[in-house]
Amino acid sequence: MEINGKHCQTIWVNKENNQLIQVFDQRFFPHKISVYDCVSSESIFFAIKEMVVRGAPLIGVAAAYGMYLACLEAKNQPNQNQYIISIAEKLKSARPTAVNLSWAVDYMLKELDSETEMDLKINKALLLATQLKNNDIAVCENMGNFGLEIIKKIAQQKTVSASGVNGTTVNILTHCNAGWLATVDWGTATAPIYKAFLAGIDVHVWVDETRPRNQGASLTAFELGQQGVKHTLITDNTGGHLMQHGMVDLVLVGTDRTTKNGDVANKIGTYLKALAAYDNNIPFYVAAPSSSIDFTISDGINTIEIETRDENEVKYVQGKLNNEIQSVLICPEKTPTLNYGFDVTPARLITGIITERGICNASEEGLKTLFNEKY
Repeated sequence: MEINGKHCQTIWVNKENNQLIQVFDQRFFPHKISVYDCVSSESIFFAIKEMVVRGAPLIGVAAAYGMYLACLEAKNQPNQNQYIISIAEKLKSARPTAVNLSWAVDYMLKELDSETEMDLKINKALLLATQLKNNDIAVCENMGNFGLEIIKKIAQQKTVSASGVNGTTVNILTHCNAGWLATVDWGTATAPIYKAFLAGIDVHVWVDETRPRNQGASLTAFELGQQGVKHTLITDNTGGHLMQHGMVDLVLVGTDRTTKNGDVANKIGTYLKALAAYDNNIPFYVAAPSSSIDFTISDGINTIEIETRDENEVKYVQGKLNNEIQSVLICPEKTPTLNYGFDVTPARLITGIITERGICNASEEGLKTLFNEKY
């Protein structure tokens, strides 16, 4: 995808120093484009925990590069393998809900275990992390191609009927940011949108602001604007009204963890969008790369750990004032606050799951048709 007309990815190895991993610092979008240097496994941990990088797929890739940096650091440690294992556990603790994090770290540990010589382990770690990065791009593009068919079908139906509030435009509602900024490139939920846009389909995106960190307003609106995709920013509570009045044709969201029976943990507020879509007979699809599917659990509501975050994310709003990025208190300073990062949408409310292997029903039977080897 592009920023100011230049193709970019969210994470890369510095061309002049392969021990330096660089990412866009997403805390400052859209007001400032800033690069954050990851020079150690500790800086990767900070980047994940403090949401310098966010989005389940990108978190996984960042963690893989964190394991590479851990291998570099281990050269100077008396117990090299134990050091790497300790860093792995620390990285996994940074964001507990997104399954991609533990998946990527465990994958790296497993693949590196057979390499006994440290220099070879370091080289292999860099190769593996880069492979995961490239695989994420391919996975997202595949999901885009499969999801494109859903949008095509809606566009064709609207063209034939030539009726409705918004004519032939396909109106898609998103929640949070499941765009290319949440992955390496293309995005998960946005990949079908970008594919449709590039195919010449008239698409328009309703962008939830997505409190409390406003990833919709700051990230999704930013990246859609950079690609030239029509979009409108709305408050989180507007979606139900739009659906009641025929102004939404499709709800398309991402996932941080999907169970083997199709329950979906995603940014807080996703469940409410799913309920509104269900009540108004609007298709609700989840874009879920296989790395976000936890095939070990089947009851999302009772088994997925829901991250609680700093109360200041709720009490303060970040924005641009007098050409400076500032935080503003929006409630009495001593007001108690509860800040859940995610909620779980039951499989029964989900029309289908878009994966890199195809689209299936949100059920164990549906996912088994695409990932039978996982069951």
